[in-house]
Amino acid sequence: MFVLELTYTAPLDAVDAALSAHVAWLDEQYDKGLFLASGRKNPRDGGVILAAADSRAEIEAVVAADPFVTAGVCEYRVTEFTATKTAPELARYRQNAG
Repeated sequence: MFVLELTYTAPLDAVDAALSAHVAWLDEQYDKGLFLASGRKNPRDGGVILAAADSRAEIEAVVAADPFVTAGVCEYRVTEFTATKTAPELARYRQNAG
C-alpha cells in the first residue's frame, strides 16, 4: 500500500490550469483499482492519495504520468507501508507483516 503526498511547486493558477487533466488521470487510476482515496491538503498546498499496487515501480510509473507532474506543478513523495490492519471495508487490502 502507498501514501502519495503531492506538494505544489507552482502558483495555484498554474495548478488550476492542469486540474481538469489531473482529475481525468485520477479517474483512470480509480477505474483501474489503484487509488482508494484522494483529496486536497488543508491549506491547499498539495494533496494526498492512498493507493494499492503490486510494486513501487508501478506506482512510480503512474505518478510520472500525472498531468500535474508533466506540467511541472507538483512533486510527489511516495511512502510504501504494509497495511496489516484496516477498516472492514478495506479488508481485501490487508497484508502480512512477513
